Amino acid sequence: MKYHRPIIGIVLATFISSSFAQQFDAPYLALEKRNSDKWATEDEQINEKLAALEKQFGKKPNIIYVLADDVGWGEMGWQGGGKHRGTPAPELDKMALEGMRFWTAYAEPSCTPSRIAINTGRHPVRTGLLTVLWPGQTDGLSGKEVTVAEVLSDAGYSTAMWGKWHLGEEPEHLPESQGYDYAYYGLWNGAPDNWPGSHDLYKDAPASHKAMFYDFPGEEEYLKRTGIDLSVAGYIGRKGEGRKPIEGLAGKLGPDRQEAFEAESIKQITAYIKDKAKDENLFFIYWATYANQLQGSKAHYNDKHVDKANAQASEMAAHNAHMKQMLDTLKSEGIAENTLVIWISDNGPMYAFYPTSGYSWLKGGKGDITEGGVRVPAMAWWPGMIAPNQDPVDILHITDLFTTAARLGGALDNIPVDRITDGIDQTALLLLGEDHGRRNVMFHYSGGTLGAIRYDDFKIHITEGHGGLPGMDFYNVMRDPGEKYGELYPGLFAVTPVQITLREHMKMIQKFPHRVSEITPKGAELTPHD
Repeated sequence: MKYHRPIIGIVLATFISSSFAQQFDAPYLALEKRNSDKWATEDEQINEKLAALEKQFGKKPNIIYVLADDVGWGEMGWQGGGKHRGTPAPELDKMALEGMRFWTAYAEPSCTPSRIAINTGRHPVRTGLLTVLWPGQTDGLSGKEVTVAEVLSDAGYSTAMWGKWHLGEEPEHLPESQGYDYAYYGLWNGAPDNWPGSHDLYKDAPASHKAMFYDFPGEEEYLKRTGIDLSVAGYIGRKGEGRKPIEGLAGKLGPDRQEAFEAESIKQITAYIKDKAKDENLFFIYWATYANQLQGSKAHYNDKHVDKANAQASEMAAHNAHMKQMLDTLKSEGIAENTLVIWISDNGPMYAFYPTSGYSWLKGGKGDITEGGVRVPAMAWWPGMIAPNQDPVDILHITDLFTTAARLGGALDNIPVDRITDGIDQTALLLLGEDHGRRNVMFHYSGGTLGAIRYDDFKIHITEGHGGLPGMDFYNVMRDPGEKYGELYPGLFAVTPVQITLREHMKMIQKFPHRVSEITPKGAELTPHD
């Protein structure tokens, strides 16, 4: 049974920040205390803006979160990529220029962790789910966690998701059991789509090319050996009704599944928006698109400026077209001004299959806690509410989207108080602009291990100490975003503040212990270092 607090019913009161009701981490509480008067004044301005919007539309804003896959910092045209790197996405660039483009946005180091973070507002380490999931695993997002869909559902939102779920396969883990009224989803990441094809490449004749997964024995043999059934790759789920397999190409593993899935997703998303635009209820959409994954898009392979050696480039071009369809639908239905759209990548690029890969100008990639693994492109679009052509350097973390949605939906009191919420309300940043962000600290976890701390412009990689000296490599990532010049001694002035921050963070963990997986015993993970 999920735990929720009662819903606040008074219009203006629902917009008022009530951080005292949630359990935030110690660094945020300290920052809030220092800025209490300033933030109270800002909140009055925000409340007025939101109340005026609600008066105009007769309801609170719709919210759409788009979570892209493996798109690195620098991949977008507005960050120096785009057509210049063979990955054109002009509509996404247009969206960024019409709203707010975040240069200092962060996600978790890989796909399952970021999906936990955006859905729960919590670092994955707190939830007991520490690793990326693969077909056949029985671990997943605990039903005791409270998702953004549940928080908003209890505030009257219709909730729907499309895309890569990747948070478990058992009934309690599935989106229709985690607050989503409707879900059109794939169970796994994009790699298994290449498993059957890899087997088939060698099935009938010698091959002069190397398959991605050349030792995969085929679906039938895999089922016989492991008991893992790969025959259904995606489902349609409805709250209270369970799920049924997706029929056709979009529901079966193979090289054409992702393109078929994405095409059907945008068809459904636009229809959903048109239907809900006429509804008195507001809506929340979570679109965990497969762009950019490994397969690419046949329909957009020959688009201008697309790098044909990089399958993900055509995938990006397809996603660009789909985003245009969605944004155009919001405009044509007359609800663009009452709909917040945030687009963010789940982690940095995966170079394992280069040149089919995203790219980052920063150090490292998917799975790393260096900037290339966790610093990602992100944009926010909300005509009339978010001023255009903004490029703030304020820090944004993917967990913040959870709490921000709750604030906008008048649902802060639906966030449980018996656990730490890492995400903070960033409505002030969205509506008031640069220098109004409310985050100055971030913790970068790799699985269950704390690997780095971001503190203002400084990033400290935690290493093994020696001779009584602290184990830390100190970087100024404003000056050195590529993390090329990390040293201990230039950062000695930061030792005490960082130790205090870490100490208070650990005290909160003692007070609110991490959830422990009921499925995977400690030490049984394949990636214990994560």
